[in-house]
Amino acid sequence: MAENIMTVNIVTPDGVVYDHHAKLVVISTIDGEIGVMAHHAPIIAPLVIDEVRVRRVDKPHHEDSIAVNGGFLEFSNDLVSIVANSAERARDIDLRRAEYAKQKAEDTIKVAEEKHNVDELARAQVSLRKAINRINVSSHRN
Repeated sequence: MAENIMTVNIVTPDGVVYDHHAKLVVISTIDGEIGVMAHHAPIIAPLVIDEVRVRRVDKPHHEDSIAVNGGFLEFSNDLVSIVANSAERARDIDLRRAEYAKQKAEDTIKVAEEKHNVDELARAQVSLRKAINRINVSSHRN
């Protein structure tokens, strides 16, 4: 393998979502966005709900987009491992389902605010962030 190449794996409880060789990965952590390239210092970081962008070796002018809903990143020995509760590649996102989830979350937020139900409000806000993330990532289909 070439010396400036790393492997990117994204796994969920349902299995492997993504597994490719890459030159660059851009990831949003709780401390901000980071870019990781081969030979980066080892790192472990918690992730936020956001898009992971991967510049693959076999498609140097293209980025794969993956909607990741939190989790954590570990990088060492030129291996990026992302473990998340859920993740979807842009090409696999059902846009209608994501838009429905967004509308449902917005409706739930409205009701929770009226009833001052902070627990329901917090859950609905997370659901809304996940739906918006999926909608945004789906626009990067190949």
